[in-house]
Amino acid sequence: MKISIGNDHAGTAYKKAIVKHLEQKNYTVKNYGTDSADSVDYPDFVHPVAQDVEDKVVDFGIIVCGSGNGANMTANKHQGVRSALCWNKEIVALARQHNNANILSIPSRFTALEQVLEMVDTFFETGFEGGRHENRIKKIPVAH
Repeated sequence: MKISIGNDHAGTAYKKAIVKHLEQKNYTVKNYGTDSADSVDYPDFVHPVAQDVEDKVVDFGIIVCGSGNGANMTANKHQGVRSALCWNKEIVALARQHNNANILSIPSRFTALEQVLEMVDTFFETGFEGGRHENRIKKIPVAH
């Protein structure tokens, strides 16, 4: 499985732990995030992840910032991206089952690292249920 990951300064430690966790599972990870705690602008690190998902270069994306909100808003500007801001594994499972989320947005300042690694595993282990949810997913994009 191919994953793109991006983060700002608030998500550096979590990103490093997530990358290590995924590589131990033999996932291929493209790292667009900063490796520093110096302040940066999250869109610079989120847009490449969302573009990879939009272009189907990767299977999924993960983005990490302090609240998860800015990163999530940025990612969802891309067509075909369904980024979900999640703070526990139950929300993650529903985002995959009902919304076919393809990017997981993590709020690093409001989650524990152990919890985040469980969320990441849940994200990749949970499938989309389809059915009644499929029609709803088709209504998400704005017609041009």
